Amino acid sequence: MGLIVEDISKTFSLPAGRRLTVLEDVSFTAEDGDFVVVLGESGCGKSTLLNLIAGLLPLSSGEIRVDDKKITGPHPSRSILFQQPSLLPWLTTKENIIFGCKLRGESENLEERCAQLTEIMGLSGFEKHYPHELSQGMAQRVCLARALMGHPDILLLDEPFSALDTINRTRLQEELIEFWAIENFTVIFVTHDIDEAILLGNKIVVLGGHPCHIIEIFEVTLNYPRDVGEPSFFDLREEILARLKSASM
Repeated sequence: MGLIVEDISKTFSLPAGRRLTVLEDVSFTAEDGDFVVVLGESGCGKSTLLNLIAGLLPLSSGEIRVDDKKITGPHPSRSILFQQPSLLPWLTTKENIIFGCKLRGESENLEERCAQLTEIMGLSGFEKHYPHELSQGMAQRVCLARALMGHPDILLLDEPFSALDTINRTRLQEELIEFWAIENFTVIFVTHDIDEAILLGNKIVVLGGHPCHIIEIFEVTLNYPRDVGEPSFFDLREEILARLKSASM
């Protein structure tokens, strides 16, 4: 599903009549099956951009379109995953995973789909556990499985692995790439970590400045799975870092 972000800006109204422009003249495209990483320093407006694409915030100017249809609000075809796990505490792992589908009345292959995701996400044996019985890493896996359960056309992720330890973060990155390669959905992934951006994305949209705007868009042609020790990985990392530094001067 093609995503077009065209000349968008977002301004918030503040007390005493003040206004704060967070995003200004941001434009990029994501083709069907793209893994687009939005990279920038903390607080630059990445999450605001993601919420605009999700339809959770109104635009101040510009347009965001999916298959030439203007986004005016949330839609089941766009799933979003936040930094902190957000599970319903009274539901089990399995019940949380299928909750959205049941709410929308989607029952086709529900059990089979849930079993597949449970296995891929390393949740087998935890189907009947409640959120308080899970580690943070396990809880985030449940959230990811729930986001993928409804066959989203576009998956939106807001720094979903930043609070995890290195082992869990690496494992979830690998699982996400594996499932993305199988399902061929479009991903918009927000991060402030350059290595994570290169590990995951086939396109990196670098944001910066105040108001925030696009500094540069990098097309990443490295093969998956990627290795941070490869010279080509290091070269791209240095190029992106240099671009970020020059933009902040």
